[in-house]
Amino acid sequence: MNLRALTLAAMLSVGSLSGAAVYAQDNPEVGGAAMYADKNIVENAVNSADHTTLVAAVQAAGLVETLSGEGPFTVFAPVNAAFESLPEGTVETLLEPENKDQLTAVLTYHVVAGDIHAADLIKLIEDNDGSYSAETVQGAELTFELDGDAVKITDATGGVATVTIADVDQSNGVIHVIDKVLLPSS
Repeated sequence: MNLRALTLAAMLSVGSLSGAAVYAQDNPEVGGAAMYADKNIVENAVNSADHTTLVAAVQAAGLVETLSGEGPFTVFAPVNAAFESLPEGTVETLLEPENKDQLTAVLTYHVVAGDIHAADLIKLIEDNDGSYSAETVQGAELTFELDGDAVKITDATGGVATVTIADVDQSNGVIHVIDKVLLPSS
C-alpha cells in the first residue's frame, strides 16, 4: 500500500503550537506565505515570516546553494521563536563569521537526506518499536518518537522539538516546521 495514499486525518495529525491538528495540504501557509511545491526549500523559506532567523543563518553559513540544489532533502525548520528561546547571545554568536563551521553544523543537523514525509516517518517509528533514529547531513543522529499524534524529535543534547506543520512539499524535498532548535553534541 502506498503510504502517501493513506488518509492523513486518520494517521498523520501532528500537534500544532496552538494544540489544533495540522494536516498536509496543497500549498500550505507557513509564516503567512503559501509554500509552493514547485519552488525549492530556499525559495519558499525566504517568504515565511516565521523563518527569517533560519534564512539569515542559512545565508551566513553559505548553505543557500546547497539547499537550493537537487536534493532531495528533509528539513526540520525551526521557527523564529525557537531561535529566540536559545540562551541570550547564542544566535548572534553563531552568526559571526568566525563561527561559520559551528553554525553550519547546527543547520545541517536539521537536514536528513531524502524525501521523508510524515507517513513514512511515522511508519519508521512504529516499525522500530516506537523510536527511530536517522543520520543527519551533519553526521550525528536525531531520534524520532510519537507522543500521541505529535512527532517528537530528540537531539544529541536531550532537547526535544515537536513537528508543528508536517509535509510542506518542495521541489527538492520536504519541510517539517518545528518549535525548537536541534543541537548536536559539542
